[in-house]
Amino acid sequence: MGTPAVILTKQERYSPEKLLADTIVAVFHSDASLYFHNKKNYSDKGSFSYTTLNINSKSFAETNEGSFIFYVHSVISPSIDFYYHGDLGLDTNLLLYQVGHIEDIYGVQELIFNFIYEYLKLNPDDYFWVADYNWFYSWEDIQKLKSLPYDPDWCYKNPKMI
Repeated sequence: MGTPAVILTKQERYSPEKLLADTIVAVFHSDASLYFHNKKNYSDKGSFSYTTLNINSKSFAETNEGSFIFYVHSVISPSIDFYYHGDLGLDTNLLLYQVGHIEDIYGVQELIFNFIYEYLKLNPDDYFWVADYNWFYSWEDIQKLKSLPYDPDWCYKNPKMI
């Protein structure tokens, strides 16, 4: 298992449809490719559980330079509940969901950086969290990183120390 990452968003703002729409726009603006098969996965009770998108650094007809799978979960999915406010230094009164799950960031850090930059530009109140670390990236952090020469290890460094 690699290093996972997620987007943290306010509970009252989350809908799978909005995440899908913002993901499409962010992929478009980051000059990546998106493959969405519209295969919906359902729970044992028959309700929508999640769907996946494949975000790729090149067109799918070209050699696969790097890609990641992006999970979009339903509002009722237990996998979106977020409990790590204290570990990350976030206000414990802030009701957040962890959405847009990425299984492994290794090898696709630049693709993810470009995508997250565009996503957070659309959603500046959201955060990006690499789950193995006790920090998160805000829109301001990503803007600061964008102004610097690209560092392939950006996601393994505390943005407050950069």
